[in-house]
Amino acid sequence: MSPSEPTASRQPLHRRTIEIVGYRRDDGLYDIEGRLLDRKDVDFTVGGRVKPPGEAIHHMWLRITVDRELRIVDAAASTDAMPYPGSCDGITPDYAKLVGLSIGPGYLRHVKERLGGVHGCTHLTELAASLATAAFQTFAGQGLMPSERKPPQLDRCHALDSRGETVARYYPKWYRGAAPVSDGPTENH
Repeated sequence: MSPSEPTASRQPLHRRTIEIVGYRRDDGLYDIEGRLLDRKDVDFTVGGRVKPPGEAIHHMWLRITVDRELRIVDAAASTDAMPYPGSCDGITPDYAKLVGLSIGPGYLRHVKERLGGVHGCTHLTELAASLATAAFQTFAGQGLMPSERKPPQLDRCHALDSRGETVARYYPKWYRGAAPVSDGPTENH
C-alpha cells in the first residue's frame, strides 16, 4: 500500500503546500525562499468570516539570505493571507531576528528562543526550520561545504548513521565503526 491509496472512502478537507527554492545570487550570497499556503476544501469560518473552498487561509513567505558559512545575513517575511488581518501580519517584521544566526547545531533552539510561542507565528517559525534544511540542499553538490567539516546530514537519520554501512561506503572519512548489533524487535507471545 502506498500512502496515496485510500483505505476507505474519503473527502479532502485541508491542503498545505510548502515550496522552497534556493538561489545563488550574483553577489556571492544565497537566498533560501519558502512559501506556505494553507487552503480548505470546504467552507471554513475563521476571523469572523466564512472562507470558501480554495481560498487561502494562510499564504506566507520567508526568505533568508546566507553567506558561504551558512550565517544568516538578511531575513524577510510577508503574510499575504491570514485568519486575523492586522494581528497575524504584525509579527512578520520580527523575522529579521533571524539575522546573525548560523545554520547548524543549535539553529532550531535559537529560532525558538527568538520567535517561539507568542513571539512569532507558528507557520513562519516552522518554515524557518524547513529553510535550514533547504539551505544544506542548496549547498549540496556545489562544492560549498568545507571538506574538513562533517557533512551536516550525517547522524541525522538511520540511513546516515556514522557507524553504518552507508557512511562507510559513501563517506569513509566520517565512518566511525560498526553500529551495535541489534537482536531485532522483541516479540511478546
